[in-house]
Amino acid sequence: MFSRTLEYALRAMANLAMCEPNSVTAAELAKITKVPAPYLSKVLQHLRDHQLVLSQRGVGGGIRLARPAAEITILDVAAAVEPVQRIDTCPLGLPGHGNKLCPLHRRMDEALQQIEETFASSTLSEVILESEGVTPLCPVPDIDCQATAAAEIDDAK
Repeated sequence: MFSRTLEYALRAMANLAMCEPNSVTAAELAKITKVPAPYLSKVLQHLRDHQLVLSQRGVGGGIRLARPAAEITILDVAAAVEPVQRIDTCPLGLPGHGNKLCPLHRRMDEALQQIEETFASSTLSEVILESEGVTPLCPVPDIDCQATAAAEIDDAK
């Protein structure tokens, strides 16, 4: 139901949140998230265009979150790469339906609304803190990003 692009964007953002406030190079992020580098580059462009990540070229550069993980929702990430498409008119264009949805399309839109609400109420920091021993999406080798993220979240409170 969710595209590969959204999955890749969420992997990248979760891992950047775990490394907050440090930057990660695109090559490191591609390796950590197991996302092909060319595809990740396109995903990161969308995230940058939506002011979710910052990137800096050169020595000491890399990619990092544009604001704290506690302020970025899953819906923010989805909106950058694959916005939830609600159903507000008959998808079949039936003249008698217009903006009055049939029972099937109304239920489909209600499900989309629930997804939208769940994504809007879930932040990157929550995803990281709720890991209960299981690292979200992909482990970050040789970096204690989990402790760094938890400390940053505590500071933000």
